[in-house]
Amino acid sequence: MDDRVKKLMTPEQCEVFARNAIKLGRSDLAAQAKQRAVELRAGAHGAGSAAERECLAAIYAYEEILRAKHGRRVPARRTWQMIERRGIIPAIEHAVDRPDGTAGFTALQEIGLENYAFEAVVLRHPQLFSESAVERSSQRMVSLDEVAAIEVSGLEKPAV
Repeated sequence: MDDRVKKLMTPEQCEVFARNAIKLGRSDLAAQAKQRAVELRAGAHGAGSAAERECLAAIYAYEEILRAKHGRRVPARRTWQMIERRGIIPAIEHAVDRPDGTAGFTALQEIGLENYAFEAVVLRHPQLFSESAVERSSQRMVSLDEVAAIEVSGLEKPAV
C-alpha cells in the first residue's frame, strides 16, 4: 500500500483521496484508498477477533459496491440485521452456505476488492465455518479464478 494511503486516518479522507486519484488517472491509488476506508470502518466497529474484523470488512466492501451503484452511501441492511440476530460468524456462514451465493461476490472483483468476498474470508478461517460453507466458498473462488483467466486470455465469459 502506498505511504500516502497508509497515512489516511478516516474513511472520509480515503474517499476524497480516491476521488482525486481517479481524476489524476491513478485507479491503483483509488483502489488502495477504498481498501483503506474499508479497513478503517471495520476496525472501528469493534470486532472480537481477526476473523470477525475480516467479516466486517467484507460487509463494508460490499457497501462500497452499493455506493457506486446508487451514488450515495447505502447500508447492507439485511446483512446487518442478520448479524444482529445470529452474530457475525454465523451470519456469514448462512450467507455463504446458500446455493445462490452472496450478493457481492463477483461485484467485489470488478472494483478490485475481491479479497473481501465472504467466501475469501471463509477460506482464510476454515476452522470457524462448517464443511459445507468451506466447500461452497472454495468452489466459488475457483469459479472466479476461471472466469478471470478466461477474461485475461481474451475469450468470452462462460454463461452462468
